[in-house]
Amino acid sequence: MLKQFDKPYDHKSVEDKIYKIWENSGYFNPDNLPGKRKKNFTIIMPPPNANGSLHIGHAVFATLQDIMIRYHRMKGEKALWLPGADHAGFETQVVFDKKLEKEGRNRFQIPESQLWREMWDFTQRNKKIMENQLRKLGASCDWSREKFTLDKEIIKIVYETFEKLKKDGLIYQGERIVNWCVKHQTSLSDVEVKYTERTDPLVYIKYGPLELATVRPETKFGDTAVAVNPKDKRYKNYIGGEIEIKTLLGSAKIKVIADEAVDMKFGTGVVKVTPAHDPADFEIWQRHKNEIPGPKAVIDKYGKLNDLTGPYQGMKVAEARIKIIEDMIKEELIDSSKTDNNYKHNVAVCYKCGSVIEPIILSNQWFIKMTEKPKSGGKSLRDLGVDAVKSGKIKFVPKRFEKIFFHWMKNLRDWNISRQIIWGIKIPDKNTNDVFDTWFSSGQWPFATLMTTKKNDFKNFYPTDVMETAWDILFFWVARMIMLGLYVTGRPPFKIIYLHGLVRDKERQKMSKSKGNVIDPLGVIDIYGADSLRMALVVGNTPGNDPIIYEEKIKGYRNFANKIWNASRFVLINSKDLDFKIKPQLTAKDKKHLKNLKKLENEITKLMDSFKFYSVAEKLYHYFWHTFADKIIEESKSRLNGEDKKEQERARYVLLEILKTNLKLLHPFMPFITEEIWSYLPYAEKSGDKKLLIVEKW
Repeated sequence: MLKQFDKPYDHKSVEDKIYKIWENSGYFNPDNLPGKRKKNFTIIMPPPNANGSLHIGHAVFATLQDIMIRYHRMKGEKALWLPGADHAGFETQVVFDKKLEKEGRNRFQIPESQLWREMWDFTQRNKKIMENQLRKLGASCDWSREKFTLDKEIIKIVYETFEKLKKDGLIYQGERIVNWCVKHQTSLSDVEVKYTERTDPLVYIKYGPLELATVRPETKFGDTAVAVNPKDKRYKNYIGGEIEIKTLLGSAKIKVIADEAVDMKFGTGVVKVTPAHDPADFEIWQRHKNEIPGPKAVIDKYGKLNDLTGPYQGMKVAEARIKIIEDMIKEELIDSSKTDNNYKHNVAVCYKCGSVIEPIILSNQWFIKMTEKPKSGGKSLRDLGVDAVKSGKIKFVPKRFEKIFFHWMKNLRDWNISRQIIWGIKIPDKNTNDVFDTWFSSGQWPFATLMTTKKNDFKNFYPTDVMETAWDILFFWVARMIMLGLYVTGRPPFKIIYLHGLVRDKERQKMSKSKGNVIDPLGVIDIYGADSLRMALVVGNTPGNDPIIYEEKIKGYRNFANKIWNASRFVLINSKDLDFKIKPQLTAKDKKHLKNLKKLENEITKLMDSFKFYSVAEKLYHYFWHTFADKIIEESKSRLNGEDKKEQERARYVLLEILKTNLKLLHPFMPFITEEIWSYLPYAEKSGDKKLLIVEKW
């Protein structure tokens, strides 16, 4: 029976074997769980992007969610963890573009049908790899219910939501200003735009009798007005009139309008209005359509000046800016003595490639109204989301993210859901080849998955219990799931939002390939085992804060796994002939040990229910190593080696009880080693029922 324990713990010979036993048992599927289970517990896995291997951030979510699922499964609940993968539209396009670049190819030169097929095959291969990597981490998810965001039945639901929004007047199409990535040739939503501090010259341009400050003189050719604040007394005589201005392309007339959006303290208090190339100016134009001309585009989709810019046509924006400033100084249209060459300001860039975003006008763009009420009645999408959190139907762990959520929702603008890429769900519009923003389909993930898996899944498992994900996609994804879930089903998609941080190294640096500080989860599993990695990812990982992970930490928990193995070996060798059905008369000290164990059990359960997994992992580590192994086992040795049979029985009984309870408590955190040791315990074996720890009672 105990041959295995003759050797040190070898995770390589245990982990794959144990995972196969679990998978073959069918217990990942809640329909197969033993006993009467009245309460359901559901987590929908945030679908990893099917465009590469799992990284350490994926290992964090897989570990935390698996801890919750294993805990609730052992508590006798019908626990469902539904896995999936995301086609990840734009993100996959970016990864695939890099792959094509390495091969000396360009997606714009590949026929669409061929490109689609290549990308489909690419994501399916990656999806398979990711599934096996999740198995390596010990993810006890129900593979029979696995979904992909491009499954036909998911696409059908996405189209139904689109039609519902349309009927409710919440979707509109038109010529609108969008955030345009020149490198990737697609529009991006507001949340896909990052802001970075840049230094550019702030120049003062003469507009006839007026003067204004700008960092973008190259868009001057697209100006349709100049604006001042209606309260600004300096310019009240100009409002409503036209001024004659000199430009690099000759003389022109331009109207002066009044708008409250103008900041009187910036520059001279006068701004140029360029509705084709600035979102704020586009909004000014919409308020003054009857007074001033419409947008005049002077920069094209490739970030070059067009034929309305005379001699600057064909120049890229950055190059044109320098040349235009030089020429305007020569023509005395810029007062160079006022130029601030070190002006710091925030510039919008693509969140994937860092290219400067060009706001441009595109036609046939689809937008969702986020703040208007639907025609069928009820609240706006924004109000649905805000009210669900305010009323407590949805709670945040940690709570501080509520404030951040409300702040973002307050400033919500209409959502551009059109993407000019091939990879994704086609928008049902014969006038365009655009696809939906991937967050539009993944925003429907909780209800779309459960509506398309097994009969009654939606009825039984929706709303889900916990949405566990990284805090950095709170607005990309979580907020949109809340709004769309409430809009389509009338119920919130989940009750708790648990947000984890972004993994950092021991210098608190964000992990990145360029810094060379990335930890490959599969690599460290190979060296130290999945249980060691899981513990390292949980200890010190408080909700909402960035966890610290480094190799020595993982190695430390490999030592802990060895400690568990050796302590278990000692207990089991000394329990060979124990009749575990007969409880011996215990000493006062024995009773105290078991009383303290019960106290620990209750404390751990409370912490688990409060999502304080970091605290549980630490307490179990200290109890097992310092209390059980170092004290209780050491103290028992003299009793076990003595002549008094009753003392031996008592010591063996107490050791086995403590080991049994610790294996249960540790199982959600270190599932492989605990399941392996459990198989050697005398309980199940002697009763002839080899029961797995994965379904043991908590």
